[in-house]
Amino acid sequence: MTDFPAREIWLAHRVSYGETDAMGVLYHAEYLHLFERSRNEYMRNTGITYKEIEAKGFLAPVRQAACRYRHPVRYDDLIWIRAGISHWGRASFSFVYELRNEDKSLLMASGSTEHALVDKTLRPTPVPAWFREMLQ
Repeated sequence: MTDFPAREIWLAHRVSYGETDAMGVLYHAEYLHLFERSRNEYMRNTGITYKEIEAKGFLAPVRQAACRYRHPVRYDDLIWIRAGISHWGRASFSFVYELRNEDKSLLMASGSTEHALVDKTLRPTPVPAWFREMLQ
């Protein structure tokens, strides 16, 4: 396994037919959707949801996303999505992701998303201590 943030989650996912392209391979944009699902699960596992963060007046839009496709993921494959926070900025944070095969022995894809933390007027806002402590 590769180096990864100490706090992490693993999310199982079975690839559906509708997530694949004409070649029967997981459509490239679906990887970002899987990143989002694992990011939401990471938050939930720390004890807070995006809905609760938004209720406190904060939003966390994606300002950059990247994905490195390494091996094809196919219809009906059981994969594991690994997620963790890799970096904190003054008003931002970043997640890293891995997609692995069923026994987690093969890295299928890796990626990252960078998030700004903004208020409801979309102005950058410093990451509150409670937010960082909860997610670290």
